[in-house]
Amino acid sequence: MSGVAAQSKLPPHPGPLAGMRVLELAQIMAGPTCGMMLADLGADVVKLEKLPGGDDARGYREPRINGVSAPFLIMNRNKRGVALDLKHPRGRDILLRLVETADVLTENFRRGTLEKFGLGYDVLSAKNPGLIYCAVSGYGRSGPLGDKGGFDLIAQGFAGLMSITGEPGRPPVKTGNPVADINAGILAFGGILAAYVHKLKTGRGQMVDTSLMEAALQQTYWQAAIYFATGESPGPTGSAHVLTAPYQAFRARDGWMNIGGANQANWERIAEVLGHPEWRADPRFATNSARMENLDTLSALMDTVLVTRDKAEWLAAFDAAGVPAGSVHNLGEALTHPQTLARGMVVDLVHPEAGATRALGCPLHFSATPARVDRPAPLLGEHTREVLRECGYSAAEVESFIAEGVVAAAS
Repeated sequence: MSGVAAQSKLPPHPGPLAGMRVLELAQIMAGPTCGMMLADLGADVVKLEKLPGGDDARGYREPRINGVSAPFLIMNRNKRGVALDLKHPRGRDILLRLVETADVLTENFRRGTLEKFGLGYDVLSAKNPGLIYCAVSGYGRSGPLGDKGGFDLIAQGFAGLMSITGEPGRPPVKTGNPVADINAGILAFGGILAAYVHKLKTGRGQMVDTSLMEAALQQTYWQAAIYFATGESPGPTGSAHVLTAPYQAFRARDGWMNIGGANQANWERIAEVLGHPEWRADPRFATNSARMENLDTLSALMDTVLVTRDKAEWLAAFDAAGVPAGSVHNLGEALTHPQTLARGMVVDLVHPEAGATRALGCPLHFSATPARVDRPAPLLGEHTREVLRECGYSAAEVESFIAEGVVAAAS
């Protein structure tokens, strides 16, 4: 376990949130996304996992790396881990002590879950008036559905995302990624930062409340504009844009590419590159409104030209003309692209059980207080002793907690 000990002796984090202490009771994806972003920027994120079993993502069977869940690994890097049984009275006492020195607590339980343990926001904020309590739920903590749980799939359907995703005439489709989960985590991250600014000014914490439903609804700005303006609900458009054309995926001779004719100037350049300058004056295509009305015809004409050359040839021609265009990558191509690597979006970590692993890097870049990814996801209870000693428990007390099953330690 020398690797475990080494991970606890990392140099001070240079990020802008260094000094912030976060208790993460959240699990699986939405809450851990928030915690990961805070940790990447320097916050000390202590992941409080339930006993038995820990975060449910640990149980995702495939894929696994040397027996360790790859989904858990990728969502929980840069965090310290404590395993704690909140059903035990002493476990609740431990959480209350941890809260005393915390800036933030995140959770994604159904409304009322922590209240049943006597650990609701009212209790925790009385213990620490400066605490920022962030709740990520299915539908939010108010309204007729405030007591319902939530999942990404259900939120995407509720918010209408599945009605606008996919190809026309096909069954409803969810986005390939769990956009409601991930965006809820990003919303929580932003909400916590805003509340932290308020705390720095006033010393007072507050509750931050967001949900998967709202995170999914937020993704519908363009389609919501159409509905509010017309009273009609737009349907799916495949890869095409709902407001401008041509702006979609097209097939070249050797694969798919995207072309972004998002304004009139770009459209006119596209017509030139494709060798059909006469399209610019064609009444079917002369304006964006006309192109939208005749999109099927326009797409078919463009397809007949684009399939005559390889992607690389077309991309070079479009780049030279100043037209936004790019290859449609598979995930492996995206993650190994030189631009992805140049931006530090793939990082290498060494986990004490999984061994050498890779993860997505931090998408935020700072000139003076850089983000840093240097700690792999914790083992279950990896930092239990360390964290409890930091908050004032003696070594003997910690060992008694372990013996009683109040907490668990990795070694």
